[in-house]
Order: sequence, then C-alpha cells, then structure tokens
Amino acid sequence: MKITFQIHYKTQWGQGIGLIGGHNALGAWQEDALIRLAYAGNDLWTCTIDVEENALVEYKYLLIDQHNQLHWEGGENRHAGPFAVKQCFLHDTWQATHNQAEVMYSKVFTEVVFKPSAITNGQGQSQQKGMLQLRLKTPRIGHGQGVGVIGNTACLGLWNKPVLLSNAHYPLWTADLPLDAADRMIRYKYVIINLSNNEIISWEKGDDRQISLPDDFDLDSLFVCQDTDLRYDLNPWKGAGLAVPVFSLRSQESFGVGEFNDLKKLVDWCAITGLKMIQILPINETVATHSWLDSYPYKSISVKALHPMYLNLKKMGVLDDDTLMREFEQKKVVFNQLPHVDYVDVTRTKARYFKLIFDQNWSLVSRKKSYKKFFSENKDWLVPYAAFCYLRDKFKTSNFRLWEGFAAYDPQQIASLTDPTQPFHEHIAVHYFIQYHLDIQLTEAVDYAHKKRIGLKGDIPIGISPDSVEAWTEPMLFNLAGQAGAPPDDFAIMGQNWGFPTYNWDEMAKDGFAWWRGRLRMMEKYFDAYRIDHILGFFRIWEIPQHALHGLLGYFKPGLPVTAAECEKHGIWFDHDRFVKPYIREHFLRDFFGDFTEEVRKNYLNETDYNVFELKPAFDTQKKIHAHFTPEGETRNITLKEIIIRDGLMGLLDEVLFIRDPNSDVPAYHPRIALHYTYTYRDLDQETRNKLNELYIHFFYRRHEQFWKEQAMAKLPGIVQASKMLVCGEDLGMVPQTVAEVMKQLNILSLEIQRMPKNPRVEFGHPDDAPYLSVCTTSTHDMSTIRGWWEEDREKTRRFYHSILGHNDITPFFAEPWLCQEIIRQHLHSPAMWTIFPIQDLIAMDGTMRWDQTDKERINVPSNPENKWQYRMILSLENLLHAKSLNKLIHDMVHLSGRDTAY
Repeated sequence: MKITFQIHYKTQWGQGIGLIGGHNALGAWQEDALIRLAYAGNDLWTCTIDVEENALVEYKYLLIDQHNQLHWEGGENRHAGPFAVKQCFLHDTWQATHNQAEVMYSKVFTEVVFKPSAITNGQGQSQQKGMLQLRLKTPRIGHGQGVGVIGNTACLGLWNKPVLLSNAHYPLWTADLPLDAADRMIRYKYVIINLSNNEIISWEKGDDRQISLPDDFDLDSLFVCQDTDLRYDLNPWKGAGLAVPVFSLRSQESFGVGEFNDLKKLVDWCAITGLKMIQILPINETVATHSWLDSYPYKSISVKALHPMYLNLKKMGVLDDDTLMREFEQKKVVFNQLPHVDYVDVTRTKARYFKLIFDQNWSLVSRKKSYKKFFSENKDWLVPYAAFCYLRDKFKTSNFRLWEGFAAYDPQQIASLTDPTQPFHEHIAVHYFIQYHLDIQLTEAVDYAHKKRIGLKGDIPIGISPDSVEAWTEPMLFNLAGQAGAPPDDFAIMGQNWGFPTYNWDEMAKDGFAWWRGRLRMMEKYFDAYRIDHILGFFRIWEIPQHALHGLLGYFKPGLPVTAAECEKHGIWFDHDRFVKPYIREHFLRDFFGDFTEEVRKNYLNETDYNVFELKPAFDTQKKIHAHFTPEGETRNITLKEIIIRDGLMGLLDEVLFIRDPNSDVPAYHPRIALHYTYTYRDLDQETRNKLNELYIHFFYRRHEQFWKEQAMAKLPGIVQASKMLVCGEDLGMVPQTVAEVMKQLNILSLEIQRMPKNPRVEFGHPDDAPYLSVCTTSTHDMSTIRGWWEEDREKTRRFYHSILGHNDITPFFAEPWLCQEIIRQHLHSPAMWTIFPIQDLIAMDGTMRWDQTDKERINVPSNPENKWQYRMILSLENLLHAKSLNKLIHDMVHLSGRDTAY
C-alpha cells in the first residue's frame, strides 16, 4: 500500500520539511534516516512511501533549517491507519510548538466541562475506497451540540444540508464521505449544529477550506484530511471556581471534619451558582505524630495514600452493636457543634471506628472482587505504606531511623512482615481496608462531580516528609541532609523552613522521572487539574542546612556560588571570618535582648576579643538553641523571657554575609539573602557595601537565569506530559524572569493575586492585566481573606480603595458585602482562563451569611511552623444550598462575566 503525505508549510529560503516515524519506511524515529519531503508548489510539501496493507503508522513532521538543524513540530505524535486500500493520501496541518489552544485538550475540558454525548451517526466507523475522511480536533463544543461540515459537493450537502460528524474518538470529530469521480476541487466549512433540531447554530469564520484532490487519486483510493482548530468567531473560553480544603467543609452527615462525601453537596452548590471547578488542598496521609502537627496537609507520609479522616463512617458500614453506634452518633453531635476542626480528637475517634468496622466486616470485604481488584492495582505502594503505618505505631515514631531492625527498607523483609499468616496481620490489613474505602468514597464524589460537569483540581506539594514511606523506601531519590523552604517574602520575613528533604534530581532523571510520573498518574485517578505547589522548585529549591531553622540561612540549589577570588574581582576583599562566621558585637546586643543582655552575655556567649563574641558550643546552631528552650517531648509553654532570649540567639546566627556551599569541591559561597537588614552589613564601610550590592544584585537576579531555565526544561516537559490534567503553577515569591517563559512554553497556568503583583513597580495588581493562561484569585490559603486583609493595614486598604476600585470617598472600616462584590466582580471580568475564589470570599458578599469572626477564617500563617490547620466553615453545605439570595448573586455575576458558557 502506498501512503502519500501532504502538508502546507510556508518555509524560508533554504529550509525544508522532513518526515519521521516508527515504521522502518519512516526511519524508525532515527533522525539521520528521516525523509525529506519534495516541494510541490503553493507551500505544499509531499512524499510517498510503501507500507504493508493495514499498517499502523505513527509519525511527525520536522522543519529543516538552513543549517540542517531539525525543529520538531509540536503536539502529540500523529497516527494513521489501518487502511484497507491500495493508496491513501494524508493531508495534514502543521502542529505549532507552542499553541495555547492545546490547553483545551486537557482532562478538565475533554472529560468534564465539554464532554459530549456519543454521536456516531454512521460516520467515522469505516475507511473505504473512494472516500474522503475529514478529521477535525476540537474540544470546545457546547452541551447538546455537535460539529457538522457543509460544502460544494453532494457528499457535503451542496452548501444546503450539513453532515454531522462522529465524536467516537472525541475530541476528534470525523466524517467518512463518498466521493464522485467528478469531485476534484472541494470547498467546505465546519459548523456547529443544534442536536435537538439539526439546525446550524454557527458557521466557522474565515475563507472556505479547500482540498484539491491529486491527479492520481481515484475511487480505489482514500483521502484523509486532518484539520485542526475550529475557527470560532468567539472570545477565549473562561470559567470560574472555588477553593476550599476538604477538611473545612461542614455538613449534617460529616463527623467533625469535612469528608469526601461532602464534596457532592458542594458540587450541587457549584451547579446552582455556575462554578465549574472545585480546588482543594492536598488530601494525602499525614499521620506521623498523632498530634496537631499532623494537620499540616503539605507534609505527607505517603504521596499516594489518602488521609483516613476524610472517610464517612456510615458509608463504610454500620456497627452491629447499637450501643457503640449511639456513642459515635453522640460524638458526632459534639464535634459538629465546634466552630473548628478538633483534629486530634476527631482522628482518634475515627481511628477507633475504623478498627471496629474492620473487625466486623474484613472477612467479607477481603473476598470482594472490587477489593481484590483494588489491592492488585495498588499493592506496589499499598503494602509498603501499610507496613510503614504498622511500624510507626509499633515503635511509636514515624522516624524510621529509630525502628530497630527495620531502619533500612528491605523488600523481602517487608514481604515477610506483611504476610497474611503473621499473627499481627490485622494491624497491617486494616490500612488496606481504610484505603479501599477511601478510594470508593472519593471516586464516588468524583463521578458525581463529572456528571454535573464540575472539575476537581488537586494540589501536589513540592516536598515530602523526611519521615515518610518514600524517604524510607526510596532514599536515593532525596537529599535527606537538606531542608526545603523559601526565602523571605510577604508571607514570612525570616523565610520559610518546611522541613522537607530536597530532591536528588540527577537520580530521578535516570529513569525519566518515573517517580513523578507515577505520582501524577495516581492523582489523575481523581483530579482533572492540579496546582504545582511552589513550581519554582523545579527551577531551583531553597535549601536550608540541617542545623538551621530560619529560611534566612538558605541558598538556592542548584546554584552557582561565588569563590573568594571572584569576590575579589568585584573589588571585595574576602575576609572569611568576618563574612561567613556570625558577626556578634557588643554595640547591638541590647537590640536583641534588652534587659536580658547581661544574662545572655554570661550564659550563652564567649568573648573572643574586646566587645567581640561567639556563641558557646552548646548554642552554636539554631537547632541546638531551639532544643535547649523547647526540649523534645516537653509540652510546657516557655516564658516571654525565654522566647526573647531564644529568638535573639537564633537571630545572632543570621548575622552573616555569606553562606558556605556544602556541595562545592572548592570553597564557594552564596550571599546571604536579605543581608542588607543585618548589623554585619551596616557595619561595613560604604565602598564595600556598594561592591557587595553589585555582587548581590547580579547573583540573585542575573547570574542564574539561563542556568535555572535549563534545569526546569530538563524536568518539567516530561513530568507535565505524564498526565492529561490541566497544569497550574504556584509561581509566587522570588521568581526568576525565565519562569514565566517556561510556563508559557509548556502551557502551565500562572497564579495571579492582586495583593502580590509580579510587577515590582506596582503595589497592587489589576485583574485586567492577568494573562489568559492564568488562575486569577483574591487570596490563597496562605493569606488572609478579603475581609481579614482589609482590616490589617488601614493605609494600604485606603490606597487600594482609591486607586484600584476607583472610589474617592472615605474608605470603609470593614470590607462590607458590596465592597467584596466589587472585588469579586473585578476578578470575574479579568482575561484569565480561570478565576477561582476562596469560599470565604464568596460568602463574604452576603452580610447575612458570612461569619462575624473574620480572623477565624484564615487557614494558614506561613511564618508559624506550628500553625493549626483547623478552619471549618461556620455555614453548613445544607444551609448554603438554600441561601437563595447569595446563590442568585453569584450565579448572576458569573453569568454576566461570560464564565458559564461553552463559548
């Protein structure tokens, strides 16, 4: 069989078009064996190959430039065949390397928002001789509508009656059309059809499409025309959504904490109000200490196991013991009366129920086909996870380094440990049982959301806990000696220390980042889109030495540290002791310790020269200092005096100008971030300060730009392509200029927050300036709500009220409902693809529905590493569903902004 390839491409002088594919006739993907197409005039390039009958062909086009460099077209690999004809003509359209329309092919659109009812219509099923097969890729077709084609031949309705295309391979629409011998020049257009009456709703814009059948085409041949992009005479699609942690949901059915089952009522509310997306925080298992510290959702002990607290107890099964059931019902009433989530008591009580229902139902569940299927599909991660949980509880710590005999993961040893014949097997199998039910309940919620055309957006943390299944089973993938965090920003002036190990990217790259690809495929079971927490971590991570607590003592990794010789080229004589060791002098001690200065000097410092000090060896790291004032396991509250001394001593350790790079073979150094606010900088002479400023600006804002871009492009493309989910990046903080470039190239949506503009020259961003490929929002879980922010800084809100909202009267003392409406409306009318609002900000638009305790609505304070993640909506979902005034307000605002329609 012969296949003739055709493609239109307007080349420059000296350029050509190549073809490559998996078949031997196409070079078997070897670039040195590609086929050069011949130029046929009018920007048409063509070639013909011979293949066996019914062959399947996978291929792609390349641009060959004037220097014989190859530039692959974008998009996925093309597929053709099998064809039961002697000759086939494939007429293709070039796929751009960067096309923002590709975002519309992500899962949230093709499987949720636009997913159509099946249309076969007898088309797209056969590939016969003498046929014209039209193939159009387009996902953006409204519910109850289809794609048709109409043209100048009988098979195309003679511009009178359109032919409905099949969507059997949606988002590909196809039509098989029988040609007459006289058909040579074919003109046509695609149209959108109302399926209820088969009438044309809209014609695509632009000139007629044309096909000129080649002279050697006859009725024994097949002509396949691959078109891309329905030419809409419309604006880019836009949608709206809400953000809320699952644990924050409140319903009459939940047990003191939001549960997966509650998502269904939230979906109903979204359907009423016109919202298309629900964004949640991470839902993975975090139980490490059985304390409040485990409420932190970004420090998971498994990136694949779900958190047991999200289970609805009754849906797992009802206890046969009526007395026990009444006891749990009473507990439920008590927990649901609390204004917040009592994480410790709720999880402890639920854990007791899990054990009781497991003992009652395990023998039945373990024999179910659905359970056996779940176990078979997930055992690779499920068994190590269950073993980890068992050993965590047995040794009363998640620090696996302290597990005698089990500190180093041994697959054979764990296989023996988890053998069903072990007398303690029930303590392992209970975790299989819990994860099985979690999968059932979350899948049920996801399916319900999809039926209502509501997408779910997950959150993928940048890090893992150092005491986690992954750190135990795959330690080679992580740098367990480092801690990930963030440099100082608006969230935390001391920087952030998340306590996560950093990634060993070199090791991960050896198998094409299989760990990340597996993680994303697991997420894709439940989510349609995801937010990459701290996407900057794929460019570089802020790593903090193990001995430090403050993010101020971190450095970028990978980085390009400077040597002493390089500093001297900048005119800075590098005094190691002065620049690298903590600078502690008499004249500023009182600024740190006030009335306790003499006590500190006596008990914690050694004087090495006149009015020059160093910390005693027992207090020469921040972790030593913290442990001294807060011994592990001690729960007493320390005094104000102890806090002042503790924080002051740790602050003295921040008094450095450079930090030694631990990874360099030769001594090399990173300038300390925000060094301008230190006493050690202020005490330098003016010339040295000026030279240091030049070095600092070059180091942090110019030196690494291309280097970090290369780092990201080595990781992100393959990771992003691992799933069909829509990808959004949290790109806040100290952002290199190349981040936006890479995100745009990979169609990763940015995050745009009015209070944190990316333009350093403005105080507030304007939603009108948001790029299309972005998520525009009023705040995040790491920030105060609109109402909370309004009350934080009166002068700042005054400037916002006048400059951004355009008022000239007195600034309201509180963020009144009408003011919240203005802010939300402004965001809804932005160009951003998505506007996703914290549920607190949406409810704030109704003065009768919002909580009067504004300060209790904030979810997280990043500067507080011991923050209790306990926010729970004061309003139940049942009441929210009946809030007619609020619901109509949101619905109308969404509708008027054009965010509730396919077009």
